[in-house]
Formats: sequence, structure tokens, C-alpha cells
Amino acid sequence: MTKVAIYTRVSTEDQATEGFSLGAQVERLRMYCKAQGFEVFGEYVDDGHSGRSTHRPAYQRMMADKDKWDSILVVKMDRIHRNSRNFMDMMDELNKWGKGFASMTENLDTTTAMGRFVMDIIQRIAQLESEQIGERVYMGMHQKAATVGGMLGSPHPYGYKIEDGKLVQIPEEVAVVKEIFVKYLEGLSTIKIAQLLHDRVVPTKKGGKWDGVTISYILKNPVYAGFVEWDDTLKKAEHEPLVSIDDFNKAQESLVRHIRRPEQRYRPRLLPFERMLRFDEQPKTNETAKNA
Repeated sequence: MTKVAIYTRVSTEDQATEGFSLGAQVERLRMYCKAQGFEVFGEYVDDGHSGRSTHRPAYQRMMADKDKWDSILVVKMDRIHRNSRNFMDMMDELNKWGKGFASMTENLDTTTAMGRFVMDIIQRIAQLESEQIGERVYMGMHQKAATVGGMLGSPHPYGYKIEDGKLVQIPEEVAVVKEIFVKYLEGLSTIKIAQLLHDRVVPTKKGGKWDGVTISYILKNPVYAGFVEWDDTLKKAEHEPLVSIDDFNKAQESLVRHIRRPEQRYRPRLLPFERMLRFDEQPKTNETAKNA
């Protein structure tokens, strides 16, 4: 009797999609095995894991148990992989081990050349769909950053917490941020500022140790001057800034000046003064300026 390893997966995105529940997948596979006369060696379930990665606990455990089953059984091919390269690597491993693979709904036989060809085509289509979903998510987040603003899933920076999607100040942390900018503009180095906070046992956001890199990160973050940033989009935000744009820009210029090796210096990214163009507003060209 053929021993099969039942594999089921649902990602965070799939959890809201009808027909992909783990319970439904497992039940259908059990019934299929019973009808085909297969013995279910084990059920391997990955809950909340993307099919674009092989770093899934149940998947890894199943592959480690390869000597205990004869074939892998899934409801659909995209349940085990959404990347054609990962899928073909898995098939190479299974062929090397003398193991089989079966998809219940696609009804494909991997022991034939045609079956392997069709399976490769289906897998590439699944990868295309996955990449298109990723592109749509990226475009949506980019549009939100350009029009609405917000942290877009990023962790809230030191000095703030997030309430109802908005940045709200944490007074004790705000005082530290302001002190960092003041001390730095007075000439204190990032390392000396870090040591000063460490000596006073001032906690970091995650309870770690202050160092020069952490101080530099705070000094470079435009959120403290009242802006939010995502990818290549910089937008004036609604939250209250902790430092002026002028002081923020002075800090950026100073950070570049203090880079020891000239070849490693870069052009500081300075924030605009006074007024920002809206994202739907284009700078006037000479021609449009004449017609204005």
C-alpha cells in the first residue's frame, strides 16, 4: 500500500479566500486517499506561511521524514510551492529519492514526461499569479503613501506610538529625541551621545544598548521633522514634528561631513522648506510659467 504524506498550507493572504481553509484541504485529501487505497503516513500543515518560501516548519519536517513515505499529496500544486524554481528543485529531490508527487485536483502523473511538462507549465502560471499579486500590493502601498500617508506597516519610531493609524507622541521618548538633535548640533558625536544615554540608563525602544548607529538612524529619520517616507515617496505628515526642518537638514549635512573617508561621502538628502508640492502638482516649466 502506498504511504502518502498529506501536505496542506494556507498563507495569511489565503485565509480570507474561500476554498483554501486548512480543514477543508485536509478533509478532501483524507477522502481521496481512502478512495484510492492510500495509507496516510502523516499530515503536514503550515498555517500562515507563504508558498514563495521553503522555510516552512511543516514542509521542512515532511522532507526530513522522506524515508517514511512514498509520495506527497496536495489539493493543488500552488499549496506546496508558488515559485517554479523551488517546485522544480523539490521535484529533482523527489526523483533522486525515488519518491512521487500527486496533485488531487490537477490529476497529474509525474512519472511521465508529459505529466512533468504540464506540471511545470501550471507551476509557472502559479508563480506569475503570485508575482502579479505582489505587484498590485506594492502599487497600492505606493499610492497610499503618495496620497494618504501613514507608516504602511512599518514599526513605529522611537518617540511615537501608533493609535488609530496615527503617530502619537510618547513624552519621555520625545524628550530623548529632542536631546539627541540638540547635543549633535552642539558638536557631540553620535558615539558620545550614545554613551551619555547609556550612562543614564535610558531605555531604547526594544530595550537594547544605545550605539552610534542607533543615534544616526534617529538623526536621519524624516519622521522627526514631520514627514513620512515609503520607498521613494516623501510626504508631509499630520503628526507633530519634534525638530524643525532647518535643524534636521543641518544634522544631515553634519553627518556627511563627519564621514572620515571622502570617497564614502554622499550628497545629503535635505527636506524641502516652507511648502511642498502636492503629489498631483507638477513644477512649472518655462512654457507653463509664461502662460500662467
